[in-house]
Amino acid sequence: MPEAVIQRPTEEPEEEASMGFLDHLDELRRRIFYIVAFLGVAFVVCWGFSSSLYRFLSKPVSDALLAARLTNVKSATRLTLASDLPEGATVTYIFGAGVTIQGAVIPAGTALPARIVKDSTGKRILETVQTTVLGDRVIPEKFPLPTSEIFNSSIDPTGQLVVHTVQGAFNLYVKVAFYAAVFFSIPFTVFQLYMFIAPGLYQHERGYIWPVLILGTFFFVLGAAFGYYIAFPRACSFLLDVGKDFQAMIEVNDYFDLIIAIILGLGAVFELPTVVFVLARLGLVTAGFLLRIWRLAMIVILVIAAILSPTSDIPNMLVFAVPMMLLYFLSVGIAFFFGRTRQTETEAEG
Repeated sequence: MPEAVIQRPTEEPEEEASMGFLDHLDELRRRIFYIVAFLGVAFVVCWGFSSSLYRFLSKPVSDALLAARLTNVKSATRLTLASDLPEGATVTYIFGAGVTIQGAVIPAGTALPARIVKDSTGKRILETVQTTVLGDRVIPEKFPLPTSEIFNSSIDPTGQLVVHTVQGAFNLYVKVAFYAAVFFSIPFTVFQLYMFIAPGLYQHERGYIWPVLILGTFFFVLGAAFGYYIAFPRACSFLLDVGKDFQAMIEVNDYFDLIIAIILGLGAVFELPTVVFVLARLGLVTAGFLLRIWRLAMIVILVIAAILSPTSDIPNMLVFAVPMMLLYFLSVGIAFFFGRTRQTETEAEG
């Protein structure tokens, strides 16, 4: 008498049989609504901190501008009041910061004609060449000007970021708050996307959500931090050094478009280990496959680095490329340790 064959029921995706096409559309609409609502709340919160976020994002260019200013100050100090200019030469004195002279408040940017002379001790100084009336105060001719103020003003280098329209500052804060809201909403967005596709996943596949969320958030923040603290400051310093013969007047919206693109771009690129983890667990990618295509991967990485890098020089491009190369080989290790052979539903159940 033949033995009865007992077949184990295959694992079925949860709710797969009960959800039709319209049900899926309704579920997708609900998840999109949650994402948009969360993004709106995050935007309102970030708007309250928009000025702080602006200062945080503008710090790399501020530091680079300050470094460039100090370099120019050293050069200007050696040139202006040394033997390069003859005694008696007439120059234009521009106040780099607001000061009070003879009771008159002189705003930054005020220009006065001055002459290089020697004082009673033989030191070369600047003095006014004509009597100047400022408000109800008079600065007489031959009045000594504070020469150290020319080179040691306390102008905030961030002030060299400019807006071209009346509403430019408002638009900037809106942009900063929106991108910050997008940044902080990414984990919630990924979770909502998972909740949408979860009913179509098998039980062993649903267990990947928390490792993916943790790994994805960690590597995205790592990539964004790398772009903010290392990649962009180096590129910014390089570009300002190239243009050191010119007065930098950086349009603030152009600057923020660039730094946000770099931060979000590197954050996305640093997700490579997370993507490989998911594909390896599903049996779609193996460590051997990644090693076989490593030459092609290096070419793709160099192309991506050239796109992300705001400069065309090789050293700055390598600043973007080398971390991605290291992440690629880290992904090989992840695929080796966490990879599994692709299974059928019956094998997964067994």
